Amino acid sequence: MGWTSEKVEKLKELWTKGFTASQIAEKLGDTTRNAVIGKAHRLNLEARAPSKQPNIPRSKDNKQIIKKTASPMSRKAKFQSILLDKSFEPENPKSLEELTEDTCKWPIGHPNEEKFYFCGRKPEGDFPYCKLHVLYAFQPKNQKEDDLGDEIPEFIEKKVKSAS
Repeated sequence: MGWTSEKVEKLKELWTKGFTASQIAEKLGDTTRNAVIGKAHRLNLEARAPSKQPNIPRSKDNKQIIKKTASPMSRKAKFQSILLDKSFEPENPKSLEELTEDTCKWPIGHPNEEKFYFCGRKPEGDFPYCKLHVLYAFQPKNQKEDDLGDEIPEFIEKKVKSAS
């Protein structure tokens, strides 16, 4: 394909309007995206930052960018959302002998302590633990999120006791 003066002018016009190289190639016809990028480079047209979010949604007046919050929740936020859930059931302390397939088997305390028991809530799906303890037990592989530390267990303990 040869670059005629008309095509070069059209390229410059579309480039300044913000069209992508693919869109420009389509409008010019008989050219490729790479050819458009190469010609723009040779013409020293203003460089553009690579787009990380194609087709950014905008409001109807096309001035305001609408932000999407599709980021995954952190583990700490999941804990808090479970605890704030109105249907969150309180612990139902069970001894080892009382455990069934319908009870959470998360140990609370140390087996040598007098007040040692198991959570006893309803388990989540096929897991042996309730919603809350599934978050403790199963972390995404190779993913470092907030360090839960001792803050969350105390918070959970207070919330669960207040729900009783």
